[in-house]
Amino acid sequence: MSEKKAWVVAVDMGYGHQRAAYPLRHLSPTGKVVIANNYQGIPPKDFNIWHNSEKIYGFISRLINIPLVGTKLFNLYDQLQTIKNFYPRRDLSKPSLQLRGMYRLIARGWGKDLVNYLNTQNIPLITTFFTVAFMAEEHKFKNDIYIVICDTDISRAWVGYNPQKSRIKYLAPCRRVVDRLKLYGVKEENIFLTGFPLPEENLGNKDLDVLKSDLLSRIHSLDPQRKYRQKYADTVARFLKHDGEDGVPHSHHPLTLTFAVGGAGAQKNMVKDILRSLRKKLLKEEMILNLVAGTRNDVYLYFQDQINRCGLKKQLDKNIRILWALEKQDYFYQFNLLLKTTDVLWTKPSELVFYAGLGIPLIMAPSVGAQENYNRTWLKTINAGISQNNPKYVSEWLFDWIESGWLAEAAMAGFLDGRQFGVKNITDVVFNGVTEPAKNYQLM
Repeated sequence: MSEKKAWVVAVDMGYGHQRAAYPLRHLSPTGKVVIANNYQGIPPKDFNIWHNSEKIYGFISRLINIPLVGTKLFNLYDQLQTIKNFYPRRDLSKPSLQLRGMYRLIARGWGKDLVNYLNTQNIPLITTFFTVAFMAEEHKFKNDIYIVICDTDISRAWVGYNPQKSRIKYLAPCRRVVDRLKLYGVKEENIFLTGFPLPEENLGNKDLDVLKSDLLSRIHSLDPQRKYRQKYADTVARFLKHDGEDGVPHSHHPLTLTFAVGGAGAQKNMVKDILRSLRKKLLKEEMILNLVAGTRNDVYLYFQDQINRCGLKKQLDKNIRILWALEKQDYFYQFNLLLKTTDVLWTKPSELVFYAGLGIPLIMAPSVGAQENYNRTWLKTINAGISQNNPKYVSEWLFDWIESGWLAEAAMAGFLDGRQFGVKNITDVVFNGVTEPAKNYQLM
């Protein structure tokens, strides 16, 4: 496998596209992900096109925090990336206005410099952003082109102008994306159900030994009354080998809640209510709270300020931790380590919904964008995620859910119906010519 290389290309917009590329970075000839909108030597004209679209995305994402006016402006923008109803099944291959505008810019040379660089080696391209794939096709990239899709459903913008003539191949994370691509006119032979590329350090070997050990520890934390395990002991024993102290090795830790904001930092204001509600439990060190600021220094400082205001400064770095990193690659590494001892992940329904496959139940903050509404529905469908209640009362509803065994059930549901082998499946498609890489027993 070390001799089999492919360009791995993402964009620096939020976290989603780079998070999907991170587990595939070892395939790159440089060992790093190429960032299409900010690589060394990018022409100023190309950089400005990317930069302006990124600024608009970040600004619009934060508008959702502004009552009335902000919400209306966000909804207006969101209509541009809307995903049409799936039913009734019909031909949805007509290009959107957004797509037409993208292709006009590409025809004027946008992305040609990037493709010229990629063509210095005759190896496949794996990208997590559709525009890069369109650039590669239009500017005559000389090897195969693959797109890793980062959501559970997608807008028409993910598929090229003329899908029936396109040679772009799609690596789908779930069945709904496979079916959606067909409605958009993509040829069946160009669609592969692989699953989302989850971090292999959280999986372990081919038997998922690391994941199972972490999940068994999580089940103990999420099911203190053994309500779930009494009812589903056979399921736990079958898939996690054994539910007992002498079974799969696992560690014990206090209940650990991880709250993660997105790349635009739109959810940071919720932390004030979360800290106030959980204050007593945190002072008694009955639980651990991880606050994930990502690479946003302003979010880090806000978290720190709110911790001080709530009289919890002494708990910082004890049972309250802030995860912040200067570079996104460092953030992903630290975040993946943090997930090993995370019992509940609280975040918006971004690409992180696929991390339910690690056996981590998700509490979902409000969606930002049409695709996240679909991600929310998908996660609920596999019973691996729950929409948040009022953050002001999290000390009540969260522990009700734990006492009932509900979150333990959600953890197992995500493990059983999520897809863990995305990286392996993607490499099988790209390098080994496998046409049906994913196992068929997962429901979604």
